[in-house]
Amino acid sequence: MKDENVVNSIAYLGIGLAVLVFIFMALAPMIVKRQSRRDLERAFQEFKLRREALEAKFFQLAASIGKPRGLRWTVCDWKEPVRFVRDRSTGLLTALASVEIHFEAIEGGDMEDVAAVGDVRDASALFHYENGQWGTGGKALFNMNPETAVEKLEHQFEAVENSQQA
Repeated sequence: MKDENVVNSIAYLGIGLAVLVFIFMALAPMIVKRQSRRDLERAFQEFKLRREALEAKFFQLAASIGKPRGLRWTVCDWKEPVRFVRDRSTGLLTALASVEIHFEAIEGGDMEDVAAVGDVRDASALFHYENGQWGTGGKALFNMNPETAVEKLEHQFEAVENSQQA
């Protein structure tokens, strides 16, 4: 009788353990998805809070790169919308911020006599979220607002919906 009770106890323990493993396996994807969404919401909120400082950093870096050649960056006029995308190969979260960029010709440069120098350039400024921090390399996608960039670069990026606008 004792041996039978031990066998039954082990069987019940095994069944219970199997049920727990099954429940964990069923719930794990939902838990991961919920955590991932929470991380995204935190990233969106962080971008919103730091946007002004990020824009200033973008301008500082972009102006120092020296592109376009012969032009000096004078003003970045920030607009809406900001679109968030995820790089399909790396998973890196990226913000595409709408910006109008103003230039002036550098004295003595190739662009000094070009009439189009004063034209305002539409662009999408790039910001990346890595290791819990937003940053920028001062890179812009010229002649592409965020909507156009998402469409034209759909092979590289997938749109990420933001429940709160930045």
